[in-house]
Amino acid sequence: MKHWPLGLWRSLSGTGLLLGTLFFAASLTPTLVPRTYITQGVLGGSVFAVGYGLGVFWRWLWSYMELPTFRERALRTANLVIAVFCAATAAAFLWRTAEWQNSIRTLMELDPVTSGHPIKLCAVAVATFLILLGLARLFTLVFRLVAGRTRRFVPRRVANVIGTAAAVLLFWSLASDVFFNVALRVFDSSARQYDALIEPTSPQPRSTLRAGGPASLLRWEQLGRAGREFIASGPSAHDISAVSGRDAMEPIRVYVGLRSAETPEQRAKLALEELKRTGAFDRSMLIVITPTGSGWVDPAAMDGVEYLHGGDVASVAMQYSYLASPVSFLVQPGYGEEAARALFSQVYGYWRTLPKDRRPKLYLFGLSLGAMNSERSTDLFEIFEDPIQGALWSGPPFTSRLWRRVTDGRNAGSPAWLPQFRDGSLFRFMNQNGAPEQTGSSWGSMRIVYLQYASDAVTFFDYRDFYRRPDWMVPPRGPDVSSELRWYPVVTMLQLALDTVMASTTPIGYGHVYAPAHYLEAWLTLTDAKGWSPDRIAKLRAHLTKAAAASAAAPEDDEEPYANRGG
Repeated sequence: MKHWPLGLWRSLSGTGLLLGTLFFAASLTPTLVPRTYITQGVLGGSVFAVGYGLGVFWRWLWSYMELPTFRERALRTANLVIAVFCAATAAAFLWRTAEWQNSIRTLMELDPVTSGHPIKLCAVAVATFLILLGLARLFTLVFRLVAGRTRRFVPRRVANVIGTAAAVLLFWSLASDVFFNVALRVFDSSARQYDALIEPTSPQPRSTLRAGGPASLLRWEQLGRAGREFIASGPSAHDISAVSGRDAMEPIRVYVGLRSAETPEQRAKLALEELKRTGAFDRSMLIVITPTGSGWVDPAAMDGVEYLHGGDVASVAMQYSYLASPVSFLVQPGYGEEAARALFSQVYGYWRTLPKDRRPKLYLFGLSLGAMNSERSTDLFEIFEDPIQGALWSGPPFTSRLWRRVTDGRNAGSPAWLPQFRDGSLFRFMNQNGAPEQTGSSWGSMRIVYLQYASDAVTFFDYRDFYRRPDWMVPPRGPDVSSELRWYPVVTMLQLALDTVMASTTPIGYGHVYAPAHYLEAWLTLTDAKGWSPDRIAKLRAHLTKAAAASAAAPEDDEEPYANRGG
């Protein structure tokens, strides 16, 4: 037992160690989101395991094809050279870890780190690799046991196939039917209880212009936690007047929770009736919101447009899940789209029956998974005869079909992280620095704006990064993307996959955390806000930024910090 580390070392493949070390070294280079030594260690150990597995497979394939191999003594010498090379390579790359992380942190206005904590990082990486190696060897053990017993009755190769199939079936069953289902049930139960939690910071409204208030068709306790937060927050008429210096109206906010009715169609009809009750169709602007998977509506987006238009705004959202966006997308892939389509159909169907000179301007809004589902809630051909005024979609996921089509069809010479599409009359893209100067015609009758940051992996991740360099890496790069970033086969895709999970941990204005000031610029581009001087806009921008910073700095008052609510 005391010799097990040496025995383990001798059992490792030299080819696997070589490729695993190269993968580990590449994983230390920066991508889109800053990493701690823990996340970097988990990533490094995981990619080392992937590289090691590929190396072992290559060694097996070489032997299977009966190609010439090293003699025992030469093999030991080769493994010693490999070990020295691996140690030197890992040390060289670990030495630069802090420098590489600071190349991102500087762009995101974070304090630089003085150390990459290489020892702690390596400890986490080794632990991760050993866990994955143990699982791989357990898989091999199951395969050998089944194949060995089966060889008594069938040919060797048939037995190997049966052994492999049995091991895959066993591991898949354990992963999906045991671990995944148990984890999902625990997460679902926790999320359901969290959604039902009534926070004292979200008091029931007294205004008849808010869902869940007096005379509302919707019960306050059925709106869900995110819905109650959306309804209870936002500027009042007094708040808007204090910033704009003009009389203002009380904004109308409607939210239909998941428990308000059984089906998306029934909830959408409730939303329409509540909009009618509040007089939403008498306002100058109506915004149909598709929330994130958890039902959350980004206050950074909605507060700004209500200020801009003096409160003469009505907005409506409908919850389709209480799970975080990635989980909701995995377990309910089409439900969000179905719910978004049901709400839009009800609102648009009634809106188009109203006189064109008396109905509100109609816009769509969505963030993250909400942007994708909002994008899919309608078809441009369906509304061609009577178009809406536009849409603002922020942080669209890489699976967004319309976003992908427009990005891939961008004008030659425009970057993938901030495309220009044809003459810019229908689609425009914005980031922290606004939109690129349009060389074509002015806006058309309908305007669609995508607000996206080049550092947002939720938007720019792609499975094809496994084997080819993504277009957004081609210079010039986005203002928040490190110049040290490089593409490596296999590794870069795994790095970006981790970045999608960590995308909402960035400071406001980077990654997947969209800033009020940038939303404000997007709404200014999208809508016709009257009577705002540059000085007043600057004052409003500062007010919204200060409020967002205060919210992000005080998570103890709210279990879900402002900067982590992207889905």
